[in-house]
Amino acid sequence: MSELASILLTPIEYLKGVGPLRADMLKTELEIFTFGDLLEHFPHRHIDKTKVNSISEINPQTDYIQIAGTLLNYETVGEGRGKRLVAQLRDRTGIIELAWFQGITWVVKSLHVGSDYLVFGKTGFFNGKPQIVHPEIEPYVRANADGKNFLEPVYPTTEKLKARGFNGRQLGKFTYTLFSLLQPKDIPENIPSEVLEKLKLMNRFEAYRNIHFPASVQLSEQSIRRIKFEELFIAQIRLQLVRLQRHKVSRGVVFEKVGDLFNTLYAKYLPFELTGAQKRVLKEIRADTGRGHQMNRLLQGDVGSGKTIVALLSMLLAADNGYQSCLMAPTEILAQQHYTGLSELLKEMPVEIALLTGSTKAKERKRILKGLLEDTIHFVVGTHAVIEDSVQFKNLGLVIVDEQHRFGVAQRARLWEKATVPPHVLVMTATPIPRTLAMTAYGDLDYSVMDELPPGRQPVTTVHRYETARASVMDFARTEIDKGRQVYFIYPLIEESLKLSYEDLMQGYEQVKSFFPEPKFHISMVHGRQPGVQKETNMQRFVSGDTQIMVSTTVIEVGVNVPNASVMVIESAEKFGLSQLHQLRGRVGRGTEKSFCILLTGVKASKEARERIKIMCATNDGFKIAEKDLEIRGPGDIEGTRQSGALNFKIASIVNDKALLELARTEAERIVSEDVELGLAKNLQLKVFLHSQKRKNGWGKIS
Repeated sequence: MSELASILLTPIEYLKGVGPLRADMLKTELEIFTFGDLLEHFPHRHIDKTKVNSISEINPQTDYIQIAGTLLNYETVGEGRGKRLVAQLRDRTGIIELAWFQGITWVVKSLHVGSDYLVFGKTGFFNGKPQIVHPEIEPYVRANADGKNFLEPVYPTTEKLKARGFNGRQLGKFTYTLFSLLQPKDIPENIPSEVLEKLKLMNRFEAYRNIHFPASVQLSEQSIRRIKFEELFIAQIRLQLVRLQRHKVSRGVVFEKVGDLFNTLYAKYLPFELTGAQKRVLKEIRADTGRGHQMNRLLQGDVGSGKTIVALLSMLLAADNGYQSCLMAPTEILAQQHYTGLSELLKEMPVEIALLTGSTKAKERKRILKGLLEDTIHFVVGTHAVIEDSVQFKNLGLVIVDEQHRFGVAQRARLWEKATVPPHVLVMTATPIPRTLAMTAYGDLDYSVMDELPPGRQPVTTVHRYETARASVMDFARTEIDKGRQVYFIYPLIEESLKLSYEDLMQGYEQVKSFFPEPKFHISMVHGRQPGVQKETNMQRFVSGDTQIMVSTTVIEVGVNVPNASVMVIESAEKFGLSQLHQLRGRVGRGTEKSFCILLTGVKASKEARERIKIMCATNDGFKIAEKDLEIRGPGDIEGTRQSGALNFKIASIVNDKALLELARTEAERIVSEDVELGLAKNLQLKVFLHSQKRKNGWGKIS
């Protein structure tokens, strides 16, 4: 073990001033177990001791403020849960109230009437007077005239730690003590020197020192830029290595030719001319499957971009080379839809296709299992049922997973194991993924984007209406029904309460019935409480045109294809996220007729909700919407079950640091493409760092 490892892996209790009791709190509250963990517990801001505002400057628009003054008095007010500590602070321009509701015992110990304090916090007004609740407070020492050491770090902490005397300042003291023990060799460089010089990046030791204790604002900014780049760069290096290693070692079946089945469908039975995007993706798939390495490709296509045709032609490519294909969908409705659509396109072709779901009858299931084992069934479309142990293939060569984020990693892996040589994998999603997110969460996959709609598709006109205009919305829906069209009414699913969702839906159903009375109008209703058979029946009645109106929760978000539906009314649209609104809107505009999406909201929608509605009305481009969604929500849990760790950044942000991410990816691709083993002398420090991280985090083989 190197000296680096020995000092930064030292348990935190051995740092001077910490000890066993404080160490236990640091471990429990902040997950700081070692010296290295403390080193990477970065301050979230610095107090600039030279910038102090006056109390008289505070107004209703003031957000956070730093003030200095003399403590006039303090007292504990109220009992039980209403108990609070209230203090008065005065500067030469006025008086402000400070209030604490938690950690009162600890705060009282640090207050001394008549002493000067520096106070930082979010301002508000109580009974018309300025107030700061739970301010950061410390004895005020005026900054040195020369301006040195005027930036004091403020660290993230917790209320429980504060109550035990562990404020951000105490953490700063521990970190300062740690730096007295460290030398440059203890934080060795992990970015090749040519990259540091090219991008004018600070060296690693200086970056860590200046992110904690900067001598100037400029050095603070440079250190933040360096460490953000490092986080993004290391993630990209890992992804590039995984990708290239997979290409290098993962054996795959070879699709040597484009044969009769592919060519016949392409020339005779395609319902429309392929878009340029579809042709491009098929070329990429053709190249992938002919190399002798397993294909792992992510296909992103906006709603209605024609991913199913690409999937079918890929399956025919497999069949032409003697291999079977499996298409797995997350719901029976979507699996049934794929099966129906593919069967229609294949009806004149000598290809056997089967549907396998949880509802498949025993006799039919037995026939399908026999056909897959004997290779008389070429394609199987199904749900989770296809990954059961009893489902065995004679010659599985291609696996297509639709809406892949709805399946866990382990579930998908069970499909790969159904062949001696791993089958090629195409994962498809109709949820557009912003480029920055795809580069991080999916950087180890090859990915294709289909950003064109097939000819004849018209963009959906989206409008916003308040609930007060409900009557005119219903009149418009009636005119479309009178033209022979169909209409959706969608209600939000309230995750905290199935009961509330159900009640909302039932009220909505009665309301729709009052505008569209039977027997002239026929309505289907679908929701999560219905038995599967009833849900399927009601859905099929709408698909076949037996009912003109579908009242539903978001269960129809993915996978219902009714080209005759021309109106989508989304009730309480302010309760939906952007990507969900876009997915729902994609249920209309699937035919050649002009289609409409009407977003109904209450009059008091929040600022964020109004912003989402505005974006939806402004564009049909799913990729623009996905970028906006990422900006509004942040990456959150978008990567789902990828479990790549690619988004676990301490300070970098794929939303705010797009330019740095692009630089990191460019440099990572260049380095790995010319030195996949990282064996060149200039890359050895990077290789050593990756191996040390691999041991620490238990990552898989990376080089």
